[in-house]
Amino acid sequence: MAERYDLIVFDWDGTLMDSAAAIVAAMVAACRDLGLPEPTEERARHVIGLGLADALRHAVPDLEVDHYPRMVERYRFHYLSRDHELTLFPGTLEMIGELAGSGRFLGVATGKSRLGLKRALEHSGLAAYFHATRCADECHSKPHPAMLEELMDELGVSPGRTLMVGDTTHDLQMARNAGVDGLGVAFGAHPRAVLEAESSVGLVTTPAELALWLRENA
Repeated sequence: MAERYDLIVFDWDGTLMDSAAAIVAAMVAACRDLGLPEPTEERARHVIGLGLADALRHAVPDLEVDHYPRMVERYRFHYLSRDHELTLFPGTLEMIGELAGSGRFLGVATGKSRLGLKRALEHSGLAAYFHATRCADECHSKPHPAMLEELMDELGVSPGRTLMVGDTTHDLQMARNAGVDGLGVAFGAHPRAVLEAESSVGLVTTPAELALWLRENA
């Protein structure tokens, strides 16, 4: 493998786990429960990766602040009723294992809550591979650079030796704001055309291409 980066940070939903459709479905169902206008799929996909409060603020602009707790409760009800069915993208377990075996630091920067990430890591079998993680309920939400800055500080890695891998513009903008390279994946929440408008060191279209890019360039 190439040895360009000492720390590789991954987004979770839509990058490692095939969960974007489930997130959209849960958001739409929660709106339906509360009698609110349902967001379009495009609008719902756009907010994936943000912290839940920020995501709801953008996806459901008519939602009154007093109703946020109820909306969050309904969203979590619908999402958690299906999260045991979610799977990693093909080849992800092998890819992460290979990277871990090469001696890199591996991290996660996600819009999930800490409890949500803990469930996902345990369910997926990836928990043992990551050295440090940051979640939206304990840090500034993307595209603020805090998640990456804290991960780099914790692991003692400079921006020039860090790579952020994600499926949304929020991930690539966070990478830019933190002064690190960003690699876009176009098989998750945001379409390729949108990702192409952001600066990145590469853009891959399948999980297999992601594994190959990391092996040859990271």
